[in-house]
Amino acid sequence: MEIYVLWIVVFLALSFDFINGFHDTANAIATSVSTRALKPRVAILLAAVMNFVGAITFTGVAKMIGSGIADPGDLEFGIEIVMAALLAAIAWNLLTWWFGIPSSSSHALIGALAGAVIAGAGIDKINASGFTDILKALLLSPLIAFSIGFILMWILKRVFAKASPHQVNKGFRFGQVITAMFQSFSHGTNDAQKAMGIIVFALVAAGVQDTTDVPLWVKISAATAMALGTSVGGWKIIKTMGTKIFKIEPINGFAADLGSAAVILSATMIHLPVSTTHVITSSILGVGSAKRFSAVKWGVAGRIVIAWVITIPITALLAMIFFWIIKALFL
Repeated sequence: MEIYVLWIVVFLALSFDFINGFHDTANAIATSVSTRALKPRVAILLAAVMNFVGAITFTGVAKMIGSGIADPGDLEFGIEIVMAALLAAIAWNLLTWWFGIPSSSSHALIGALAGAVIAGAGIDKINASGFTDILKALLLSPLIAFSIGFILMWILKRVFAKASPHQVNKGFRFGQVITAMFQSFSHGTNDAQKAMGIIVFALVAAGVQDTTDVPLWVKISAATAMALGTSVGGWKIIKTMGTKIFKIEPINGFAADLGSAAVILSATMIHLPVSTTHVITSSILGVGSAKRFSAVKWGVAGRIVIAWVITIPITALLAMIFFWIIKALFL
């Protein structure tokens, strides 16, 4: 019976990855689409390819997800805990996607996994040090991205202050193609790892493997699911990110993409999961502030921040509810 439950969990994890593809990848290409540096179909195809390449390149973040929050081998209801976490994260992602809110898939998954562990095994089973490291990365990375976006835009404003705006935008429109590729690659290196990590968590919990090493089939299937999700696109979130925060020009999009991609890839290199949504949005806010503080629509930014703040507690509570339902029905 447990092997069937395990395959259901794998399916749910890949479904989460697919949804992540059209939910979060919209963030990665929003600026290049809104400035018309890339046509939407081309941007989505490019993002799908670069996401796949990024996803199969690294595994450090997957190992952190697989063991950083809790020890999967030490949980009595490990498979059921993962199932509850995935159901909660998927439900929240679909809800926020429907309303066009760039909420964080990372926060959703991590909050849900923590909530499910607490409901299924008790708060003492949470790995305090690993969970704290993950929360630090999630909290600090947007601040770093905001700062880098601000600094990059401040420098570019001064370097090109006397240049023709038309020529500047023409040049940076090409530059955005490069940064969109870099952005999508970095997104794959971090976000696809989370689905890999949750599958590994389930495999260890089910006793199928003893380590948090990521099998090749897990890497390929997660990378493929994210690439397919990316190919669907997320137009509502593209509209929010690319047009509703402030009027983005190619030079702004270049700075925002370059800064956020650098932060995401740096986090991947040190094996820490970060929210690509938070990082990209914060970079856009930093760039907008450097361009002209009053140009940023802070009301929209405020609503996005509220979604960030409530995601972890809401998904934790949802995961607890899902676990209790699963326990009542099947355990």
